[in-house]
Amino acid sequence: MPTRILPAVGDTDAVRSVTTLLSQLPDAEPVAPVVDSTQLVDTLARLAAESVDELPEVVIVHERIGPVPALELIREVALRFPAVGVILVTSDASPGLFQAAMDYGARGVVALPLSYEELASRVQAVAQWSVGVRRHLGAGGDVFTGVGGTVVTVSGAKGGAGTTLTAIQLALAAQASGRSTALVDMDLQTGDIASYLDVQFRRSVVDLAAIADISPRVLADAIFRHDTGLALLLAPAEGERGEDVTDRAARQIVSALRSRYEVVVIDCGAQLGGAGAAAVEMADRALLVTTPDVVAVRGAKRAVRMWDRLQIRKAEETTVVVNRHSRATEIQPPLIQRITGTAVAATVVPANFKELQSVVDAGRIHELESKSSVKQALWGLAGELGLVKTPDGGQKAGRGPVGFRRRREG
Repeated sequence: MPTRILPAVGDTDAVRSVTTLLSQLPDAEPVAPVVDSTQLVDTLARLAAESVDELPEVVIVHERIGPVPALELIREVALRFPAVGVILVTSDASPGLFQAAMDYGARGVVALPLSYEELASRVQAVAQWSVGVRRHLGAGGDVFTGVGGTVVTVSGAKGGAGTTLTAIQLALAAQASGRSTALVDMDLQTGDIASYLDVQFRRSVVDLAAIADISPRVLADAIFRHDTGLALLLAPAEGERGEDVTDRAARQIVSALRSRYEVVVIDCGAQLGGAGAAAVEMADRALLVTTPDVVAVRGAKRAVRMWDRLQIRKAEETTVVVNRHSRATEIQPPLIQRITGTAVAATVVPANFKELQSVVDAGRIHELESKSSVKQALWGLAGELGLVKTPDGGQKAGRGPVGFRRRREG
């Protein structure tokens, strides 16, 4: 059986060199190369959604791949697609780099300039390992999809747009339908999920920031299990500690959560920092909550343009949610769509704060009555996004994974 090899190489000259050598390997079936981290993860997710057998046995990652650094990309591939063997191609053949590559999940390292013998030896060894892993998974009867859980970020066009309320209700809807759900407060300086859910817990997302390898036990220690069944990863009580959560730490945390929960909802707040940007970049769905007024819609347009400039996410890959909607307002969803250039959720959230006031003041937003029009709208939005498990065990149609988005580093 031929070995399928997927090169991930951003440099044009390196692409030519790698593909030429791969085409000479015996029993090798090189796949068309991908040019960046976004394309690699998207390609693997698409193949894994069909079947684990569709995934290549070997992925070759060049050291100059971008925008996500090579080692971070290898960690993401290793976590989400554990039956795929990754080889790092690098000009730094030092023991330190070799150890770092192994720690991040690579199965082999090949030094530049490439030599036929070394590449052939590494590819053969990694391919055999990959085949063995898949055989073991099949023998164990495990269903392996490789895609992991669905990550949804909720950001605000401005403060007070309803970001936290939206994030909480989406997570509650997913959990109530039978999907294991984590709710993360990535609004690191002003996060209010704990207040909305009447929670006091001494651990927060900051406790995971300095950990190089987040094991299930470490993750469980940082998570608060709410009465509703939600797994909560809260913002720090001291806002200044939020600076400890770097974009690299955020990627690690999101990857760990994605591998252990079916749905991960992340409240990113209205201000964009490095951690929030990394979360939006990695999300399968990125929501931007706005109210139908001039200031908020301008804020939404400003946020969308900033995400595009920073190569975090394109406008057409962002979904705007209209909160406090009323037929009497001059600004309606179709106009917001034209102004922002984004998709707009078909479900709008009505303006009815009286339904919310008592549970918000009591910090018991999870006890909002089922007959509430706001709750019905937000739970309907969860269904529209594909976060709710249907009675037959399936999942309501969403738009599928997007994977990494380009973002300028540093």
